[in-house]
Amino acid sequence: MPKMKSHKASKRRMRVTRNGKIVRTTCGVRHLLAGRTPKTKRNRRQKSVTTNAGNVRRVKYALSNNANV
Repeated sequence: MPKMKSHKASKRRMRVTRNGKIVRTTCGVRHLLAGRTPKTKRNRRQKSVTTNAGNVRRVKYALSNNANV
C-alpha cells in the first residue's frame, strides 16, 4: 500500500490553529473592487476562521499524511 499524500493545494491555502480551527484567506479581494464598499473591502482583508465540525474534519484529513485521522 503506498503512502498517503497530503493535499498540496489545501496546504497552501489554509492552516489549522492550536485550538483546531481552520484559518484561510477570505475570497474576493483580487479584482473588481470598485463596486464594493470600503467596509466590505476592509473586512475581506482579514482571515476567515471556520469551526464547522464537518469542514474541519475534512480539511484536517486533506492536510494530514495519515488516513486514520
